[in-house]
Amino acid sequence: MSTVVESPAGVEQPVRPAYRVTGPRVLRSEWTKLWSLRSTWITLGLGLVFLVAFGLIAAAQFKSRPMDEDFAHATAVSLALFGLNFAQLALGVLGVLVTAGEYSTGMIRSTLAAVPRRLPVLWSKSAVFGLVALVAGLVGAFITFVIAGGIVSGTPAAMTLADAGVVRSLLGAGLYLGLVGVIGTALGALLRSVAGGIAMLVGALMLIPGLMSLLPASWQNNIGPYLPSNAGQAMFALTHDSTSLSPTAGLVVSLGWTVLALAGAAYRLKRTDA
Repeated sequence: MSTVVESPAGVEQPVRPAYRVTGPRVLRSEWTKLWSLRSTWITLGLGLVFLVAFGLIAAAQFKSRPMDEDFAHATAVSLALFGLNFAQLALGVLGVLVTAGEYSTGMIRSTLAAVPRRLPVLWSKSAVFGLVALVAGLVGAFITFVIAGGIVSGTPAAMTLADAGVVRSLLGAGLYLGLVGVIGTALGALLRSVAGGIAMLVGALMLIPGLMSLLPASWQNNIGPYLPSNAGQAMFALTHDSTSLSPTAGLVVSLGWTVLALAGAAYRLKRTDA
């Protein structure tokens, strides 16, 4: 509540209470900004549609032709997560938009004027969107698995949540999507360009793994498992072999890539002007 004091000239002037910039307030402001954007609702919805729709389509295809060699090793989990590659692009792109979008519109100047220390802005944006992507990924993965499991019931691919590794795989898928969202946020802040951030995200998640097939087999086995997408896949895969990481190792590598992207974004945010 404002108070009124009398100036030496006899003019009453309102005295506004001083507000401090705190972590919770920055988080709340970033939460409000995120949901005020139309792109958030559209892109997040697309991510869920990709995850659910492609998973159900894959399960329906398996049900209609279970002996097809394309589904030789399919399980209810792999079918339910068939659309994860498409969902990760949608969530990663939205992460880029969360930060790079403010640079493209110039709103970042107002944001940094309100939070002069700068880094809390990056941490808050990353935490808020990472949590949103995590929840969206978990909800989408579990819903798709339950429905897809019903579709393939009675087939060799049938599984339930009680089967070994199923819950771990679904949790890993949601966590991986959350980390992709944070990486997208960091790339947007690092490059300060929507087009540049999306290009680097697509290159890291899809193009580089594809180009690995052109390298010698020894390079593929030694480098391939540590790429962001392959490490993420290890987090939610039901089975593993000598050429892939374990779920724990995949999580550690994925966290390492996330920290590296955030560190680069934090360095540029502190060292250069908006």
